[in-house]
Amino acid sequence: MPLEATMLVIDNSEWMRNGDYPPSRWDAQADAVNILFDAKTNSHPENMVGVLTMAGQSPEVLASLTQDIGKVFAAIHASKLTGSLNLVSGINVAQLALKHRQNKNQRQRVIAFVGSPVTDSQESLVQLAKKLKKNNVAVDIVNFGEDAQNESKLAKFLETVNSNDNSHLLTVPAGTQLLSDTLLSSPIVVEGGTEGGPGASASHAEYGGIDPNMDPELAMALRMSLEEEQARQRASTQSGEGASGSLVPPDATPISGTDAMQTESSGTTESNAGQSTQGTGTTQQPQENQSEAASATNTSDPSRATVAGLHDGDDDEEMTEEDAIARAIEMSLMDSKGEQKDSL
Repeated sequence: MPLEATMLVIDNSEWMRNGDYPPSRWDAQADAVNILFDAKTNSHPENMVGVLTMAGQSPEVLASLTQDIGKVFAAIHASKLTGSLNLVSGINVAQLALKHRQNKNQRQRVIAFVGSPVTDSQESLVQLAKKLKKNNVAVDIVNFGEDAQNESKLAKFLETVNSNDNSHLLTVPAGTQLLSDTLLSSPIVVEGGTEGGPGASASHAEYGGIDPNMDPELAMALRMSLEEEQARQRASTQSGEGASGSLVPPDATPISGTDAMQTESSGTTESNAGQSTQGTGTTQQPQENQSEAASATNTSDPSRATVAGLHDGDDDEEMTEEDAIARAIEMSLMDSKGEQKDSL
């Protein structure tokens, strides 16, 4: 919808007490005002809406152009039903309110609710329509309640004020459906003329073709369901990619449970052997030197052979570094004693 400033002209005459539009004409009109306010302010972030009454002694501006729906509700709640309808005066005051709008880029629109007999003459209505058309003011009229009596006058008024199909007349007979429901599917609310038009279908595509203004709860549920489905599909795609990355290549030979245990066991044994070699490397001598020392000890002194045999035993692999140092000192003392004996 375009950038607009809209004045809602509501009927607060005594006729609005009738209950042919449940729960009453006045309450049905209040619901329609709520829908129009939401539709206008949601269609453009700078749209503004005002409300005035047109029955009683004179028209009264309940709320100037605003984006605060709380002010509109409070004003409607405080208004009173009195007198008879004065359509020409009400639309004239609405035009003056639009003329003093702050944002001159906003288009001007009047939406009038007529729920009681129109007492103005057709000539005065046509004259007002020409003035509105000259000032580029679009007019929408919701004709309900006394719709059959007012239709001819209002049709002539809309025919005069209409310019490039910018004005509409909506006649709602009693007993067909709720006033707000009829309004939601009308060109007054639906962009593009009709609910099933191209503009409406494009704007409602994300809600599965449902108009969010007609059933906001259903539209929200559809959107949440769509988001959950998209999230589920993304998660399914990611899990599929992860599973495909961990699959065994077709040419690979499967390893049985027994073979895997043997492989793991052999790897552990090799690792322990390497650790043992590294841990005893500080105390072991090269294999060639050990052989020479063993042969020399065996030929010279039997005690040396015993010590050497103990040194080469399996217990040496379990010796700590301190034990190895103590063993080396002991061997060196025994060597010194053997040299002393030889000298003697």
